[in-house]
Amino acid sequence: MKYALLSAALIATLGLAACEKAVVAPPTTVVVPGPAGAPGPAGVAGAEGATGASGAGVGIPGPTGATGATGATGSTGTTGSMGSTGYTGATGATGDTGNTGATGKAGDTVVVIPASK
Repeated sequence: MKYALLSAALIATLGLAACEKAVVAPPTTVVVPGPAGAPGPAGVAGAEGATGASGAGVGIPGPTGATGATGATGSTGTTGSMGSTGYTGATGATGDTGNTGATGKAGDTVVVIPASK
């Protein structure tokens, strides 16, 4: 019976060892920053920098350019001739004056009525 019990235990051990085991990962640690600390003391002031070298001085102005020559003046054109004055025609004859019409009668009223269509 010793062998039977020992064989059953060995088979059970091998059977359980062949099963897939779930691997549990260790928990990840998340670092959360704490509140800001007090500010540190002010640093020491730096040394003053060296002064740069001065420039070579003011430059010499260049000479003024020469004035250009004046161009020649063109000739004046000739004046045109005046035309002669035309002939003034003679005055025409005065026509006859017509007869004076007779004076109309007084007292009669004339009414004109337009024709209807």
